[in-house]
Amino acid sequence: MNIRNRHDTIVRTLRRNGTATVDTLAQEVGASRRTVLRDISALRDEGFVIYSESGPGGGLQLDPQSMQTATRLSVAEVFALLISVAAMRAAQNLPFSDLADAGLAKIEKSLPSEKVRDLRRFLECLHIGQLSPKQDLSDLGKIDPALLPAFESAFLDQTLIRFAYRDAKGAVTYREVEPQAMLILQPLWYLVAWDPARDGFRHFRMDRISAPECLIGTSFRRRHVPFEDDVSPYQDVMR
Repeated sequence: MNIRNRHDTIVRTLRRNGTATVDTLAQEVGASRRTVLRDISALRDEGFVIYSESGPGGGLQLDPQSMQTATRLSVAEVFALLISVAAMRAAQNLPFSDLADAGLAKIEKSLPSEKVRDLRRFLECLHIGQLSPKQDLSDLGKIDPALLPAFESAFLDQTLIRFAYRDAKGAVTYREVEPQAMLILQPLWYLVAWDPARDGFRHFRMDRISAPECLIGTSFRRRHVPFEDDVSPYQDVMR
């Protein structure tokens, strides 16, 4: 378990159990007592208020008012929240939109300025439209969770991304493209990219993408994506 996952697990355990010993936490995260004590010190440095009580029945306690989790969210995690809300709103299926907006605003206010800057750059790449009723959804699959963090790195660092792509007939090809935008036509999600090998824009359904990899050392320029010409493809022309 990496450091971030350990920290998240420790915070969740303390919130859930109220009090926990160092030994209990060490067993929970699969680490030594010394590592857990370092993690507790790091969490305190981040602003979490954690009390220590010695003796029988003692242990570590997290102040219930200690709510610093939002500052530790990655850009990809906050972006996932934002696009989920945006997608639901576009589908007119968000009954508590005002509360969702207020909650997201609080999260954004708690983020460091550099994360807010990255988040806004990431959001500039997001487009939401309406799905055509002619679209075939019979083969809709699950999106690989690894895509969003890979896209975050590729979009923000402007590096090419390589992945395996399965077309409508099941044939798999390997592509290296310039990620330019994300298009949501609920329930379909697309990566819109410039394909240097084909000298043009291509739409890639995200549920057909696997094994994404950012190509470190590469770079590309931002291009205008002509959504006004074709924002809602309904035939499977994802080449």
